[in-house]
Amino acid sequence: MEWTQLLVKTSMEAKEAVANLLMENGAGGLQEIETDEQAVELVTYFPAEQNLQELALELESKIKALTTFGLNPGQATVSLAQVDDASWQTAWEKYYHPTRLSRYLTVVPAWEDYQAGDDLEKLVYLNPGKAFGTGTHPTTRLTITAMETVMRGGETVIDVGTGSGVLAIVAKLLGAKSVLATDIDEEAIASAKTNLELNSQALPIELKVNNLLDGIEQQVDLILANILPEFLLPLMPQAYANLNEGGKVILSGIISEQKAKVVQALTTAGFELEASFKLGDWYGLVAQKPRKGE
Repeated sequence: MEWTQLLVKTSMEAKEAVANLLMENGAGGLQEIETDEQAVELVTYFPAEQNLQELALELESKIKALTTFGLNPGQATVSLAQVDDASWQTAWEKYYHPTRLSRYLTVVPAWEDYQAGDDLEKLVYLNPGKAFGTGTHPTTRLTITAMETVMRGGETVIDVGTGSGVLAIVAKLLGAKSVLATDIDEEAIASAKTNLELNSQALPIELKVNNLLDGIEQQVDLILANILPEFLLPLMPQAYANLNEGGKVILSGIISEQKAKVVQALTTAGFELEASFKLGDWYGLVAQKPRKGE
């Protein structure tokens, strides 16, 4: 299969803002290549049949416009290159290595021979597939930090917008009783299925092609959503309806300037904000559905 590599040259200062722009335009997994102390290259891949010329021009314009927000975007160039499956796989293998996500969790590329350092270290094996995520992005780390904070074991969980399936896998490793993982993209679900097969210790996990929580009526203890704010906002009332009393929602994918809007939407839906986690320019939020009488 043929792929198109999209490469952005920018500054370390503008890296998080550029990563957000890429995510908003369909990028999942991102390779980060530091070229010097001030500059960085961000690389992602799209199927070759997708016409990216217009997107590349639009991204370059938006990256250069970051100066209006007080950020120096550096070179601010976007380039495209065609690659085949072999080159794409080689690129991932060159830049994607075992990464400790938290005190107890390490994400490991499927092709790496990696041994846990001790009995407490839990391993999540991933193949990035069609760039549906490597599990190492700050938004994933924030979600996992929040999960380790609130999970005690035995929870029923829904992972909305599962992508690579990493959060669903982590939920089971942290002791979840059951996990339903949904995504609107059938190819994302196929990617997640591949990753679940690499993590037999986390099975069973139910996968479902679904738009947010549309048509899902089950009540659960915890809902995870590491997705863009434009999708988080309509999810809020759905999440509230699908949570047990006292249940919690963990949200991520929130860039700094969008935090206030997301918090307001949480409050409007009836949630009580419990905690906020920050990593770089990204935020993760934990909110609870109040129990009656509280």
